[in-house]
Amino acid sequence: MAFSVIKQRNLWWAISSAIILAGIIAMAISWTRPDIGSPLRPALDFVGGTRLQLELDCSVPNNCNGPIEITEVREVLAAQGLANSSIQLLDKDAGKNDKQIVSIRTKSLNVEERTNLQNALSQKIGAFDPKGTQIDTVGPTIGRQIFLSGLTALLLSFAGITVYLTFRFKLDYAFFAFVALFHDVLITVGIFSILGLVFGVEVDSLFLVALLTIVGFSVNDTVVIYDRVREVISRNPDLHINQVVDSAVEQTLTRSINTTLTTLLPLICIFLFGGETLKYFALALLVGFVAGAYSSIFIASTMLAWWRNRQPASVSLATEKD
Repeated sequence: MAFSVIKQRNLWWAISSAIILAGIIAMAISWTRPDIGSPLRPALDFVGGTRLQLELDCSVPNNCNGPIEITEVREVLAAQGLANSSIQLLDKDAGKNDKQIVSIRTKSLNVEERTNLQNALSQKIGAFDPKGTQIDTVGPTIGRQIFLSGLTALLLSFAGITVYLTFRFKLDYAFFAFVALFHDVLITVGIFSILGLVFGVEVDSLFLVALLTIVGFSVNDTVVIYDRVREVISRNPDLHINQVVDSAVEQTLTRSINTTLTTLLPLICIFLFGGETLKYFALALLVGFVAGAYSSIFIASTMLAWWRNRQPASVSLATEKD
């Protein structure tokens, strides 16, 4: 055959293992960081509190001569009793207007406390543009509800897919499809944990929506390959399982690549031109869809072949005939 996934399965597994391991290490580091305290850097949606995004007013003479210093911002926050707040410097429209923006996430503040903080920051680092000021407040109870609802939906989707695949195929098919789905979610979460550590990327409720979408996309690709595996076995019952899987993957490879590419193209456009709100949602889908296509072709199929090779021939054949 022109293409064989079985021959290089150890390589496919090693690539996935390396990426997953890097993500797990990043999640462990994030958990120990006092400014994060969780595997991913949570956005306001989950932890609750107040987020202030303040932009320097560059129309004021000498107001934007130098960059915003995090140490100065932290000094002001400490003086206001907000020393544990999270601070990010954002470079909006880099290369065009070079706007200087500081994003502060802190505990819930009332109007008076927000006003005092903005005045203190303005005195320390410069005047802010009212048009560039953004203030968001989410209660901690609502944040927990959003997180728990999203997590419940994700777990239910895993359970429902596993039950469906068990009836649609066989238990071993369902199990390795589940492994592939878990692989996709873990890679996406791991990469965003790395991005949170390196670039301060936060995850919000849209990230959970992205994970649910990734699960649906990935299982669709896996079902197509597994359906072709079953079809090849029914037509050639004496064919070795390695040859069956290679044949099934080869027959569906073009379809899988074309489906993935046509899905990625609009996501790339959303990531580049869709604005801040959808930017990281699109990025999560990009990472997850690539991982989903990879796992369907190189993980779910090869693990099924590996498992069937470990079973007695009579048992392996019986599992298809039941």
